[in-house]
Amino acid sequence: MQFLTRLCLKFVQTCLPNAMLLAIALSAVVFLLGVTIEGQSAYTMLNGWGEGFSNLYKFAMQMCLILLTGFVIAKTPIVARLIDRLVDIPDNPAQAAGIIAVVSMVTFYINWGFGMIVGAFLAREMGRRVPGLHFPLAVAAAYSGEIVRGTTASIPLLMASEGNFMQDVVGIVPITDTLYSWWNVALTLVLLALLYFVFTRVKPEGDEVKQFQGEPLNNDTGIVDTRQMPWAEKLEHYRLPNLVLALLPLGYLVINFQQLGFTLSLNLVILIFLTIGLLLQPSPASFGKAVKEGVLSCRGIIMQFPLYAGIAGMVKVSGLADTLSTWFVDIANVHTFPILTFVSAGIINIFIPSGGGQWAIQGPIMLDAAKTLGADIPQTIMAFTWGDAWTNQMQPFWALPLLGVAGLSARDIMGYCVMWTLLCGATIIAAFVLLSML
Repeated sequence: MQFLTRLCLKFVQTCLPNAMLLAIALSAVVFLLGVTIEGQSAYTMLNGWGEGFSNLYKFAMQMCLILLTGFVIAKTPIVARLIDRLVDIPDNPAQAAGIIAVVSMVTFYINWGFGMIVGAFLAREMGRRVPGLHFPLAVAAAYSGEIVRGTTASIPLLMASEGNFMQDVVGIVPITDTLYSWWNVALTLVLLALLYFVFTRVKPEGDEVKQFQGEPLNNDTGIVDTRQMPWAEKLEHYRLPNLVLALLPLGYLVINFQQLGFTLSLNLVILIFLTIGLLLQPSPASFGKAVKEGVLSCRGIIMQFPLYAGIAGMVKVSGLADTLSTWFVDIANVHTFPILTFVSAGIINIFIPSGGGQWAIQGPIMLDAAKTLGADIPQTIMAFTWGDAWTNQMQPFWALPLLGVAGLSARDIMGYCVMWTLLCGATIIAAFVLLSML
């Protein structure tokens, strides 16, 4: 384990550019592949990039709001005390890294945005207070929990929905056959155990250890002398305005859950975080201060998400995804098809780091082929879903929100993430090999 970790760290530190340069490099690679392999004109590729560039504006804003509202919650005294209790559990750095990994994966299973925030702030506090805990390792443990596909996994939920775009081909595929099948639940538990094992065995020593030196989550007493303030300024330091505003999202959430049941989406997570933040922050002034501190965490998202949207636009317009998918289909048989689906989804995910967008491009090809070959449809869907998650582990795109909170660069954690990518990828492939033998 130590040898593999050091090898991955050396590779990343030597070869991996920062996240912005990686996005630029991927843009150039996709442009050249579209022109040379697919025979597309420069005009077509440039047009695809421009058309795609704005496709993630909404998603980028959602990510910024999740970060900001999560930051507001984390900067409240009650949440700081809850994290304090978790931080008091481990007796050594290995246990601390394992707890971060497990808590992160469980919260990621509940919701992606929730897991990203909880993992980031737990890693910060563990890194600050557990002696000898290497902070980049703690952040990598928090991010590696993202491998899990949980209650909000878009692809199996889409395929279980009436009117989905592949219903005429494979019908409606219930989540009891995909996300909550016995074999997928078993694979999820195996990955959870593996994640804990891996991050409790990686032990940087001596000069390698870099402990987090930042401030605690809540170091503001909230006590403000308002005696000399005019009444309008005093109001900024009272709780009442927060409570009044909180009634709006709280009322909407109650109505929504009454009508639709307890289903979570990114927009609902943002409203939940906003409501909790308003209720827990002592005043509008403290709320605004927390937002001001959190804005810096959004800098990577604001510029790099549109760049990846442009890359996805070029991949789509060039036909690169279709070509690669078709090549995998041509060499597959009924037993190997889910495995090759997993690998192809992982490769294309590097260029289109959006599960729903990637499924819209690749899904029809893979499901048509699965039906023709007689391959298991639910296994094909979940193989694709896991493939989309697999290479997220070494793709800085999804790590940007967490890195923003942690104050690290992708290069700081990606050595550990590459090591985890290799191990979890081998485990998932082994699981589908076993399924093909049953």
